[in-house]
Amino acid sequence: MAKRSRVQTELTINQIMDEALKQILTIGFETMSYTTLSEATGISRTGISHHFPRKTDFLVRLDGRIGNLFVEALDFSSQETLETSWMQAMQEEHYRAVLRLFFSLCGGANNEITLFRAVSNARQQAIAELGLVGDSTINHLLGRSAVMLLSNFDVEKAA
Repeated sequence: MAKRSRVQTELTINQIMDEALKQILTIGFETMSYTTLSEATGISRTGISHHFPRKTDFLVRLDGRIGNLFVEALDFSSQETLETSWMQAMQEEHYRAVLRLFFSLCGGANNEITLFRAVSNARQQAIAELGLVGDSTINHLLGRSAVMLLSNFDVEKAA
C-alpha cells in the first residue's frame, strides 16, 4: 500500500475533527464513539483511533475551537448584554452542549483535560471588558446554567 502524503493525512484528521465537533455538539461527548465517527466519515474505526488513540484526544484537539465558538455568542459590552447574550445562547442546543461538557469535565478525574477554554475564555474576556463585575457575572451565569441544565428547565422562559 502506498504511503499517504502529509496533506492527505491532515485532510483525514480535519475530517475526523470536524465530525467529532459536530457530534460533541449534537449527540454529546459521552455518546460520540469511534463507531459513530466511522459511520459518519467513512473512515475505519482503526483509522480514527490511529490519529486519536484515546477519546479524550478529541477534546484536547478541539478545545480551542469549542472555546471560540462559545465566546463568539457572547456580548461583553456591559453586564446586562453579557447576561442577555448568555441566556440567548442557552436557547441553542449546541451552546448547552458546550456547558454540559464543561460541567461533566469538572466532575471528572481526567488529568489530561486541565483547561476547558469555553468557560476560561469567557471569564478572561469578561474580566478584561468589565473587571470584577465581569468575573462575578460569569460565576453567576455558570451557576444559573448548571441549575437550568440539571433541572431541564425551559431556557426560553428563563431568558
